[in-house]
Amino acid sequence: MDSKDLQDLVRRRLWELGLTVHEAALRARGAVAPEVLDRLTRSPGRAFISPRMAAHLARVLDVPENRVRRAARLPEVPDLREDEPTGPHLRLLRGGG
Repeated sequence: MDSKDLQDLVRRRLWELGLTVHEAALRARGAVAPEVLDRLTRSPGRAFISPRMAAHLARVLDVPENRVRRAARLPEVPDLREDEPTGPHLRLLRGGG
């Protein structure tokens, strides 16, 4: 994996969720400081997080923890939801007009 995987994941998810680093930090309820998120998005080199931080960061980014762990090159953890099928969350609108 590229050393920028974690940085790219954090940037992309914050953009997709429409969150600033300060809004994301509020969502983390104090577990992830805005300075940490800012460093993860701006760092031109490597960005490192601890295994303990991976769970909090995953909750902030609304992704499975193992996705954050893979991007950060951390060992993966057993995930009970791994075998659950997922699909697109689409809303169908009926009617004309």
